[in-house]
Amino acid sequence: MRILIFFMMVSGMTLAQSNEYKEMLKEYYSDFPTISCEDASKLIGQDNVYFLDTREQTEFDVSHIQHARCVGYKDFNLNRVKHIPKDAQIIVYCSIGARSQNVGEKLKAAGYTNIKNLYGGFFHWSNLGYTKYNKKHQKTDRIHGYSKEWSKWIYKGTVVY
Repeated sequence: MRILIFFMMVSGMTLAQSNEYKEMLKEYYSDFPTISCEDASKLIGQDNVYFLDTREQTEFDVSHIQHARCVGYKDFNLNRVKHIPKDAQIIVYCSIGARSQNVGEKLKAAGYTNIKNLYGGFFHWSNLGYTKYNKKHQKTDRIHGYSKEWSKWIYKGTVVY
């Protein structure tokens, strides 16, 4: 427990904020499989692993996970993922995980068999201090807040709209 509290203090997120965030996520998550930020970070760059960012292009351009591909949400189309093998490991993410869970369900219905939703989404990724990259493939501390209402869940990073 001491290690968790120390880590959260170093990352800029308090235990109360973390618990409040987890409670909020319960409203948006179903029983769709998830993967932790820690476990997902170990998979970046591995063969047959695909990170799919289900946010809009403007959000992706501000920052995203290294090697992720923007597939969008409002205009998501299975043609964007037709090059991905049906048995590949796919990690979907968005700001908090609601949009990505929806896209994950569509992928599952299309026959993809190994899909996980990044638990807590890109906001959680940022809050935990994982590296973010901009559209020029440079490291950045900026993160698209989606909206003023949703950006309250970002505790670490520079929020932009």
